Amino acid sequence: MSLTAGIVGLPNVGKSTLFNAITQAGAESANYPFCTIDPNVGIVEVPDERLNKLTEVVKPKKTIPTAFEFTDIAGIVKGASKGEGLGNQFLSHIRQVDAICHVVRCFDDENITHVSGQVDPIDDAEVINLELNLADLEAVNKRIDRVQKLVRQRDEAAIAEHDVLIRIKEGLENDTPARALEYKDEEKKIVKQLHLLTSKPVLYVANVGEDDIANPEDNENVQKLKEFAVKENAEVVVICANIEAEISELDQEEKAMFLEELGINESGLDKLIKAAYSLLGLGTYFTAGEKEVRAWTFRNGMKAPQAAGIIHTDFERGFIRAETVSYDDLMAAGSMGQAKENGKVRSEGKEYIVKDGDIILFRFNV
Repeated sequence: MSLTAGIVGLPNVGKSTLFNAITQAGAESANYPFCTIDPNVGIVEVPDERLNKLTEVVKPKKTIPTAFEFTDIAGIVKGASKGEGLGNQFLSHIRQVDAICHVVRCFDDENITHVSGQVDPIDDAEVINLELNLADLEAVNKRIDRVQKLVRQRDEAAIAEHDVLIRIKEGLENDTPARALEYKDEEKKIVKQLHLLTSKPVLYVANVGEDDIANPEDNENVQKLKEFAVKENAEVVVICANIEAEISELDQEEKAMFLEELGINESGLDKLIKAAYSLLGLGTYFTAGEKEVRAWTFRNGMKAPQAAGIIHTDFERGFIRAETVSYDDLMAAGSMGQAKENGKVRSEGKEYIVKDGDIILFRFNV
């Protein structure tokens, strides 16, 4: 399974600069609104030191990390839900993503114009949130119109959906995003099928200047954004898109030296991915053999057959057992053979809940 996140924000907040940096995909970036005309989709490898250590121990022919997919869309402006700027067509590009990375400008630069004339992270965030709310309200109203005919025919599925839609509509009309409402398990399935923008978890990304990256707590705009995010129970990740652009051109050794010079221990990309994994309840398990060592993304709470299905549906359909060892136990043993001798390799059945860092060999028969 691939993790997908949509990057949103006002024009000139650093979205495309960040996208270019973390994907090295070369999306156009310029100092004027609406320079991103088509949605840019880029894949970036997820950094995981455990994968490097596993490679050293197993010595496979190749190593394959798991991936993170970003969709970068044009800057959203006030009135986008009604077609202002480049409008609703761009909001539609992020309806299929798992999470939204909301980039907010927290730097001052007189050479980079701001669409409202001044840097105000709270106002900027509220503009975007309002446009997402309004876009969803339009979509919900259209859906209500469609299901009402079936409701009059006493269709049970339509009645259940209609009830959920009305609650979401009332919430949106009171500036409450769909994700802030509580749903029963069956209602969650209905909400998921609606692909609402405000039902997706949000991660705020504070884009600061190069002078602020070592001590972002001294940036007044970052503090304002964090206070704003707390009200939504959301997290704020601080990055400097310009620095990320520089880092993207360095090899691992140069990157480490550069970060040390800046007084930080990890890049903005690393922080962003970790925060997104936590937000979405994701973990990583590994498969390891002479042919390859590979990382796989899974949702926390998945049982072994479901996790096996991420590799191939046949693995889930014909699941027999999962031979499992934890990353820490394997590292302590120094080899898979020694881990088996130490009794650390377990045979787990269909009810086993996969844990982050598990190294698994799936046994199956179809």
